[in-house]
Amino acid sequence: MAALLEIQGLNAWYGESHVLHGVEMRVAEGETITILGRNGVGKTTTLRTITGIVRARKGRISFAGSDMMQVPLHKTAHRGIGFVPEERGIFSTLTVSENLLLPPVVAKGGMTLDEIYELFPNLYERRGSPGTKLSGGEQQMLAIARILRTGVRLLILDEPTEGLAPVIVQRIGEVLQTLKGRGMTILLVEQNFRFASRIADRFYLMDHGQMVSEFPVGELPQRMDTLHKVLGV
Repeated sequence: MAALLEIQGLNAWYGESHVLHGVEMRVAEGETITILGRNGVGKTTTLRTITGIVRARKGRISFAGSDMMQVPLHKTAHRGIGFVPEERGIFSTLTVSENLLLPPVVAKGGMTLDEIYELFPNLYERRGSPGTKLSGGEQQMLAIARILRTGVRLLILDEPTEGLAPVIVQRIGEVLQTLKGRGMTILLVEQNFRFASRIADRFYLMDHGQMVSEFPVGELPQRMDTLHKVLGV
């Protein structure tokens, strides 16, 4: 399959700290890719560099055949990349419906409100509630739903199940499975590789700012000893 996202030799810094050391990664159209790794190895920085929040100093980021290295942050979404950060980024004083009406449609294929509410029945029930009244799981659903309204081609999620109850984790997994079935390309950072194994096509294992391993989901059972050692779980 052709690469939708391709990263080569990516280097990035936070201040004087050199965080990414030549990251190499490829995501094909329609794939679901999970980045695994301990805290502090550069997973979130990789996502933030792809989306332009952190500027890379060296390397190449190609999306749908276009160079993204110099694309301003505010134009990243218009190129078809949507990012759900760990902190979710919803407007807490606005209602669910108001949050969903805010994002601009950047491409054909953005979901209507009816489609969003069909995918997330909880949000329909809470459509008049402000963000401050939502549970953590409902806030995560809303954060994902806001991105789906825009019509992006690549959905990027940072720790989507962090701190959520098992029943909500299961529901988010079902939503991502549905999106995957519709052909959406998904890239996520996730500590819970048991959750990720149900939706991922391939994994990248990250350590010390580099991708140290890449393997398909079918190889997960024989990789468990290595994952336990590297991830410390």
